[in-house]
Amino acid sequence: MSSETGSPALSIRDLRVDYGDFVAVRDISVDIARGEVFGLVGPNGAGKTSTFSVLATLLEPTYGEIRLAGHDLLEDTAAVRRLIGYMPDLAPVPSDLKLREFLNYYARVHNIGPRQVRKERVEEVLELVNLSDKAGDWCHKMSRGQTQRLVLAKTLLHRPEILILDEPASGLDPLSRRELRGILRELARDGVTVLISSHILTELAEMCTSLCVMNRGEILASGSASAVRQKLGSDIRTLRIGTYGSPTEVSSALADYPGVSEIIPAADHLQLHFRGEEQDQARLLAHLVRQDFPITTFTETTSTFEEILVQVAQANQATR
Repeated sequence: MSSETGSPALSIRDLRVDYGDFVAVRDISVDIARGEVFGLVGPNGAGKTSTFSVLATLLEPTYGEIRLAGHDLLEDTAAVRRLIGYMPDLAPVPSDLKLREFLNYYARVHNIGPRQVRKERVEEVLELVNLSDKAGDWCHKMSRGQTQRLVLAKTLLHRPEILILDEPASGLDPLSRRELRGILRELARDGVTVLISSHILTELAEMCTSLCVMNRGEILASGSASAVRQKLGSDIRTLRIGTYGSPTEVSSALADYPGVSEIIPAADHLQLHFRGEEQDQARLLAHLVRQDFPITTFTETTSTFEEILVQVAQANQATR
């Protein structure tokens, strides 16, 4: 590794990207540790692709300081390019090459050793992405998931320290996404830092060790999946209260309780919205217990990542 021990794999300070009068990325700052699988998520137009284009040295920022593995992106671009692997959304593959030929071509582009070393590296990445059995097949006959894995294999040929993957799971079926998660986790265990973008929050929550949510070029929240959910989720809690027998009496008793709204009774439980802190929620449960209601379960359903994304997107539209 060329990076300094203890320093972050990626450090961004005050990154801004303007397209004329339009601000695509607005003064964001973030540090990403080595071996992290870092997810950048947000609705379309949030600034994800612009950020990744800068990190991949394909777009010059309006201003900002960026260091990848200890190298200044603007002053030492050649070194940065040797350290990164960039996989754009919907990367094309040739129709007239077989998988092994395709990878061997790019191994030569990267000047990966003599012929035998290149051959061994091609076989290594084919095995890593579970395409060894397809190595002699034509590229254009691959499924969407297989094509994504092939492009990932090409991106890994030169052993990059930092992977930048723009919407790599887009259009993949559940099995292909599961395989991709496994590959990324294995790379992270080997010390590779992975940056991955998506507009699907649940997708990244399953893949990533940390997340960053963007909207209109700004960072709204970052941290673990649970921390992001807590920060961006609604302050209205959804409670599910299980009962022994009909929940009708419980529903009636809560009709006028402070903070309770939208009570929906079912056969053996009721669901309601509750505005309040955890201590208020505890008092609500104590209120039911004191009245000797036959409560069997009392749980909070946290906002799903899809719900949070809808809230972010709606807020985006409302401020336009």
